[in-house]
Amino acid sequence: MIKTTIAIDGFSSTGKSTVAKRLAKALGYVYVDSGAMYRAVTLYAMRNGFIELDCFDKEGLISQLDSINISFKFNPKLGFAEVYLNEENVEALIRTLEVSQFVSQIATISEVRLLLVKQQQGFGINKGVVMDGRDIGTVVFPDAELKLFMTASAVKRAQRRYDELIKRGDEVTYEDVLNNVQSRDHIDSTRDDSPLTMADDAIEIDNSNMNLEEQFEFILKLSEEKIKSFHKKKRH
Repeated sequence: MIKTTIAIDGFSSTGKSTVAKRLAKALGYVYVDSGAMYRAVTLYAMRNGFIELDCFDKEGLISQLDSINISFKFNPKLGFAEVYLNEENVEALIRTLEVSQFVSQIATISEVRLLLVKQQQGFGINKGVVMDGRDIGTVVFPDAELKLFMTASAVKRAQRRYDELIKRGDEVTYEDVLNNVQSRDHIDSTRDDSPLTMADDAIEIDNSNMNLEEQFEFILKLSEEKIKSFHKKKRH
């Protein structure tokens, strides 16, 4: 069967990864979390002292990029692939608020983006992939058959992220999470290299008032319709 590429972009904490994982599983596609790749680089930078609250050694990090190996390994118990940094499973470590506060700064580095975009495009060579991030439909897969752009109010996104972190056992305040969401929005939207923008042919989905199930069913229907339409075009 002919497969397609599905690109999901949008603001932080809009549930992109959650719906992308589930969508890929439903369609029998490969899921790639591009955001996890940037988070893995951020974790590496933090561990090696390249980024702190009052210090950002961009050149130092750039000089070490060849030492960073990011891969995904499927976990059958979880039903999705976890991210590995230099053969270490860092799936949980990269989801902390500490990593979140630096990841948008790391993503502004052109050399980092160039490295990761090349890897991401490699994942999609054979199609049959669902990838989410900030520039998937505009830079990584500009020819994707289906592009979605997810958004929601900052207040809604912060509450969802806060609930998620508290449930996991992290000690955070709602105010800190909201500030992080707003800060990331600003950095992502104003950076010089591949800023967060909606592709001209993307479908915007505001999920401020959708629960996870409603969001998934809506996106699954869109995806199935697009795949059927793509197959018809290929036959004619």
